[in-house]
Amino acid sequence: MDKLKVAVLFGGQSGEHEVSRVSATSIINNIDREKYEVYMVGITKRGQWYLYSGDVDKIATGEWEKEAVPALIGPSTMYKGIIAFKDKSYEFYPIDVVFPVLHGPNGEDGTVQGLMELLEMPYVGPNVLSSSLCMDKVFSKRIFLESGIPTPKFTVVYRKNLNDVDKHEKIRSEISEKIGYPCFVKPANMGSSVGISKVHNEGELIDALKIAAKYDRKIIVEEGIDAREIECSVLGNDNPEASVAGEIVPAHEFYDYDAKYFDEASKLFIPAPIPDAKMEEIRELAIKAYTALDVRGMARVDFLMDKNTGKVYLNELNTIPGFTQISMYPKLWEASGKPYSELIDELIQLALSVHNEKCTNW
Repeated sequence: MDKLKVAVLFGGQSGEHEVSRVSATSIINNIDREKYEVYMVGITKRGQWYLYSGDVDKIATGEWEKEAVPALIGPSTMYKGIIAFKDKSYEFYPIDVVFPVLHGPNGEDGTVQGLMELLEMPYVGPNVLSSSLCMDKVFSKRIFLESGIPTPKFTVVYRKNLNDVDKHEKIRSEISEKIGYPCFVKPANMGSSVGISKVHNEGELIDALKIAAKYDRKIIVEEGIDAREIECSVLGNDNPEASVAGEIVPAHEFYDYDAKYFDEASKLFIPAPIPDAKMEEIRELAIKAYTALDVRGMARVDFLMDKNTGKVYLNELNTIPGFTQISMYPKLWEASGKPYSELIDELIQLALSVHNEKCTNW
């Protein structure tokens, strides 16, 4: 039987470019090569697409760009694959399925998913709408509230209002009244804790908003809860299943970018040391949110559990979660009895299932 041809997309034009490269390296190193033929397609920070066929470890370091050749995956259904350019000619490589490992904007937000839809190409992860909704923390939280899923109090600030110094006092007043301190300031469309600040008082607010505004025109401000950080992985299409939940104890005041990827003092506890009833509540809420947002394929669902009351709040869904060796999504499934390579295989099969369903005449 011929191997299925899988294109792994990595890099991208977001603040999570480097994390994407590390995630892709792990996936490529763990995919079953007896079953899949892998094509490595990288996107630079400038948005240039390349086909790479060298040492996998050079993806993580960024050295891959020196050896890659220009390429593209176009929207025409006549060419369902990779067109690579070299020496004033081109080669065409047919592809059966695409595995986007593009964290953040221009990858996790429905943009690449839209390209795959135009191409009529199977791809891992949710569709355009679900990807967009999960990427946008404001819209996803509004759906949580409509679905009866508890989430921290939040409000929205727009970049344009930060340019007017006369509006700063009004912004401070509204945050004090609606949210209070401490609070968290985040770009509405970003992941990996990029651009996030914990604000302890009114004096820190505007600077934190300006940091977030570097990454998005829309900024979300959430109440700060003295909470334990709990995460749960969900996998599936119409009948999703949830993994055991795990707990993160960050090395820093909160699980920021450095604590997440560089500081080895951050600790992961799998399964989370919480009562069985809380474990089931979290798993049920994870599937409820996954279903409410019509997610298919995968998502890591992040929760906050109040240290004093035990109340559980759903924070966000990540539809292309980290796949590094220390990432929670694959580690939670491994603890639930699904090894890394088996998880990758199932995600690809779920993508093919979604595509086949579209092609069925009802």
